[in-house]
Amino acid sequence: MVLQMLDPQADEIPARIKERLLVDPEIWNVTPSEGVATQERLRSRVDLNDGFGRIAVVAGVDVSVPRFGKQGKCAIVVLSYPDLDTLETKTHVAPVSFPYVPGLLAFRELPIFFETYKLLSNEPDLLLFDGHGYAHPRRFGFACMAGVLLDKPTIGCAKSRLIGDYSEPHDKFGSISPLIAPEGDRIGDVVRTKAGSKPVFVSPGHRISFDTATSIVLRCTRAHRIPEPTRLAHVLTISD
Repeated sequence: MVLQMLDPQADEIPARIKERLLVDPEIWNVTPSEGVATQERLRSRVDLNDGFGRIAVVAGVDVSVPRFGKQGKCAIVVLSYPDLDTLETKTHVAPVSFPYVPGLLAFRELPIFFETYKLLSNEPDLLLFDGHGYAHPRRFGFACMAGVLLDKPTIGCAKSRLIGDYSEPHDKFGSISPLIAPEGDRIGDVVRTKAGSKPVFVSPGHRISFDTATSIVLRCTRAHRIPEPTRLAHVLTISD
């Protein structure tokens, strides 16, 4: 089991972060069918309203686990907001046991994220994940589950679509097209972050609205297609 209950005497873990990490490790010790049931049970907790005050610190998160690999790597980059100056970076490598199942990647990758998160010295006000949030078949992607378990504002920003239909946004920075589920509801936005490049797929995770999630992603984007927090985290996951 990757994620363990924290030792309350572990003084090296900041108290504010420590209290957020009291997650029962058994939540990860499930079969794929039990994982689906867990998503169904927890998704009612997702809040798609802006539930935060001033954002001064953001974090980008990327977890890399090869489809047939038995080991994964998580990187978290903490930055000031809106200046996006890097404050801290942490990486962690750990074994994985949950199989590769589309729609259930949170159970494969989140245990490594939590191990990495507890290494931080700076607690972020908001986390941006390289992956999906509400734009998920059960409306409970990676960013949603992380947000609910941490009770923090989270955003999913993925490089490819998981579900939904959309019209291609105009080829201009900041152009947006809604991502629509088969049932007809809005589940995210398709956002042009760089002219001449493919769009990204933005969806709320928890304690944030659709429009605010997209606005923050655009404010975190510089010269690249991928917003700086997750771009920098991705660079760390592919480095030795």
